[in-house]
Amino acid sequence: MSHTGPAFSHANVGLPPNYEKIQEEHEVAVLGGTHGPVPAASTVINIRSDIAVPDHVVWSLFNTIFMNTCCLGFIAFAYSIKSRDRKMVGDVIGAQSYASTSRWLNIIATVVTIILTVVFIIVYSAAIVTLFQRLSQ
Repeated sequence: MSHTGPAFSHANVGLPPNYEKIQEEHEVAVLGGTHGPVPAASTVINIRSDIAVPDHVVWSLFNTIFMNTCCLGFIAFAYSIKSRDRKMVGDVIGAQSYASTSRWLNIIATVVTIILTVVFIIVYSAAIVTLFQRLSQ
């Protein structure tokens, strides 16, 4: 704060200080005016976005244990772990990519296993029916 003269001089010892000038300088400071070569300070706040990226670990583990047709469940489990690792590091794009691959591998493993199970049941029941027909003749 620069003053044109001292606020208290010997002539106005008994008088109150000049509050008007201080108030005007305060208004300029509040409005954002700078009084010198000091740069304006800025604050940067990094907000970490918590986008929910499902990593499908449970589904992949289930497919690995029960529906591991052509090792698709195990490969899906590996991609799920990679997705979880990318999410922990903060790489949302990489986590979404690995999670998408894991999801598609899980879908394929589940569908192929269900189709193979249905085909096996049909073939097995047809074989049993044929065996009973031959035994009854």
